[in-house]
Amino acid sequence: MTLIEIIVVIVLIGGILAVVGGQIFSNKDKANHKLATIQVQKLAANIESYQSDVGDYPQTLEDLVNDPGRSGWLGPYAKEADLKDPWNKPLQYQAPGQDGPFDLISLGKDGQAGGSSVDADIKFEQ
Repeated sequence: MTLIEIIVVIVLIGGILAVVGGQIFSNKDKANHKLATIQVQKLAANIESYQSDVGDYPQTLEDLVNDPGRSGWLGPYAKEADLKDPWNKPLQYQAPGQDGPFDLISLGKDGQAGGSSVDADIKFEQ
């Protein structure tokens, strides 16, 4: 083999790895987006459980983890790690919510409001 043939083979292998690597990272982002959707749904169920025990909704998500001193609290209802999305950004919580008793949102991969695809907000729909 000549040096040119070796270089051509190395360039071809690099090109193949670049295409495959791009697909792997794209799939990871999609998987994280689906995981965030499941996580928001699960945490919303924990908020509803808190409400059922205490009589109203938590003021902050930390009330699910640490006893806020409310009568009827039977927690913890969540772990500290449950309060962050798969991109390690805190979930957004507001009670009362705009269209219901509370809003629970992951801001997606980019951590900014709005966006599309994996950057889109993931909201709990009541």
